Amino acid sequence: MGALTGVTVLDITHVLSGPFCTYQLALLGADVLKIEDPRDPDCSRGRGPDADANAEGLGLNFQVQGGNKRAIALNLQDDAGRNILRRLASTADVLVENFSTGALTRLGLAYDDLSEINPCLIYCSITGYGDTGPEASTGAYDNVIQAASGTIAQCGGIKAGVSFIDYATGYAAAFAVTSALVQRGKTGKGCHISVSMLEVAMQMMSPEVAAVQHPRTTHREKEAGIQAYDTADGRLMLGVFKPKQYRKLSRLLSVPELSETYTWEEVWAIPAAVKEKMAETFRSRPTRVWISLLRAADLPAEPVRTLTEAVTSPQLAARGYFQKNPGGTPETLPLTAFRMSNGGPELHASPPRQGQDTGDVLGALGFDAPSIADLVARGVIS
Repeated sequence: MGALTGVTVLDITHVLSGPFCTYQLALLGADVLKIEDPRDPDCSRGRGPDADANAEGLGLNFQVQGGNKRAIALNLQDDAGRNILRRLASTADVLVENFSTGALTRLGLAYDDLSEINPCLIYCSITGYGDTGPEASTGAYDNVIQAASGTIAQCGGIKAGVSFIDYATGYAAAFAVTSALVQRGKTGKGCHISVSMLEVAMQMMSPEVAAVQHPRTTHREKEAGIQAYDTADGRLMLGVFKPKQYRKLSRLLSVPELSETYTWEEVWAIPAAVKEKMAETFRSRPTRVWISLLRAADLPAEPVRTLTEAVTSPQLAARGYFQKNPGGTPETLPLTAFRMSNGGPELHASPPRQGQDTGDVLGALGFDAPSIADLVARGVIS
């Protein structure tokens, strides 16, 4: 039994950060009901390397965050659709949405509206910039927030090739939701949560963000011990961070100048000539030899791997990070980045097709077959 078994979550999110948040909750046992517009499903259903799966609405971008969920197709632009959502919200524990700020207010489905129906409801809103401030109504995606947050500039003008802000935002939202559930257990009251992708990006650069606001500015070159180096046959990433680790590295590389690093200031002052001597030494042997020597000296290092090499690593296999997709394709899907000795994550159901569970959900609400057929004919559900 998962840690969140018994918790009901209404998921009216799309693309990445919101669906990833609710996927984490679903893996922990929450009953997550994914709600999509019959005319405009989550666009991630059509994205991925398999054109056939995309055409079926089961693109890989959807599947990696769709497991363990049920799905209902519901038109929230229609009064009947909105009333169905209100009925669902009256008994739900959590609602997660990532509409543009104000969109659900205009539909009468904002936190203030639904909390009148269910004061215990935890309502989580995920937006690019937050729900207040001059950019509150501005839409955004991961790459745009990378630019707005200074992340791209901090990375030398290069945008990261993965949507890490989206995923970090999903984690932040999932953490906020579980925190609110604990709080509700003490107070008996729900709350509204506002999660900002921009603020998540800032949080992921906390030391750098604090430094640029400090009245004393200091320019420092890249630290020698936390860089990538060419080897005789490839490239490795060195993880020598503390001054005492530099002294170990000095002995290993036969670079005596590194033994003089006893403080952070001395680490930062390592001259270019010494860094070049390190680079020259690393070029003298193959990567696997250096990894073996560095690890034997208790100095972190890894080969710079391709993504294919990384996902097939024995370490991930040993951890069971990829779990079997029950009855679906692809054969495996990613799990969570943590394990629990009790109540932990488990993948037990394949990602659903759009509207797969609409009939069952409405039946549980008391709708009979003719009523459901009428809603289908009117385009309220599918």
